[in-house]
Amino acid sequence: MLSVAFPWLLLLLPLPLLFLFKKTAQGPVEAPVIPVGPWLDGLPGVTSRGSAPPLWKKALLMVIWALLVIALARPQHVGEPVQLPVTGRDLLMAVDISPSMDERDMVVSGRAINRLQAVKRVLHEFIEKREGDRLGLLLFGTEPYIQAPLSFDHRTIRQLLNESGIGMAGRATAIGDAMGLAIKRLRDRPEEQRVVILLTDGANTAGEISPDIATGIARDAGVRIYTIGIGAETMVQRGLLGSRRVNPSRDLDEGLLKRIASETGGQYFRARSLPELELIYESINQLEPIELDGQHYRPVTELFFWPAGAAALILLALQLASAGAGTRRALSRG
Repeated sequence: MLSVAFPWLLLLLPLPLLFLFKKTAQGPVEAPVIPVGPWLDGLPGVTSRGSAPPLWKKALLMVIWALLVIALARPQHVGEPVQLPVTGRDLLMAVDISPSMDERDMVVSGRAINRLQAVKRVLHEFIEKREGDRLGLLLFGTEPYIQAPLSFDHRTIRQLLNESGIGMAGRATAIGDAMGLAIKRLRDRPEEQRVVILLTDGANTAGEISPDIATGIARDAGVRIYTIGIGAETMVQRGLLGSRRVNPSRDLDEGLLKRIASETGGQYFRARSLPELELIYESINQLEPIELDGQHYRPVTELFFWPAGAAALILLALQLASAGAGTRRALSRG
């Protein structure tokens, strides 16, 4: 369907008729002789011989005017209604980047990687699947901060996730403060859409807000928190005196993470390996989206450049024709 953005501008179309075909009582008037006249002679609408422009030139000038007015009115092609992606959740991913996340107890293709690298690999796929969700990225250590605000721009969020590094937010783990910042970002959103996925490998060791107080605030604000405890339970550590088995997740406070999830209506998950972490995010990915009725738009294609381009081509052709006629007259005089 064709439409015009500024239809009132089309009222300017007949304006040249007031001037192009206006008759004067005295008839044509000879133009004064100008020393630089030869290069002006032959330009559209300009004559040094007192003769009016021919009818075909007037018609072309009218066409140019009409095309420019139409271009200014912004003709558009409006397509058929297209349904927007279903809006699901405002989902904030809170990721621990304290130095303990550098523990290399995750394995991919027989190669050991650290915990943050594993999280990045899994979150990339998770983000791609959350079409229709407004996602955000919160990083925390001693201090929490928003790395990517809530947005539908998932590509930028993945890029900002890649740029996050171990220790950027300090060397401790402020789980309570991270929860508080997440709640602050979500509390003004519709209640059914407030979701936080909090991933950590330790316990709360810093911050001004205790996790229990933050849990109560989240519960009252209707923010649902899914918690993930990451880290292997056994790991072979090699030293000068030989190898020994250790628990690299001895600092993980599972009781706290279970309590946070239970009291806010979420769920606690334990990720001991990369495949388990993938399954966890796949489970969270099954959250039912919330449909919003009447979310449609019509794609609009701008067409103003067609009449504008046509006007420019006609004007150029008119200029070339006038220049050619002027050159021929100059040669004939010579």
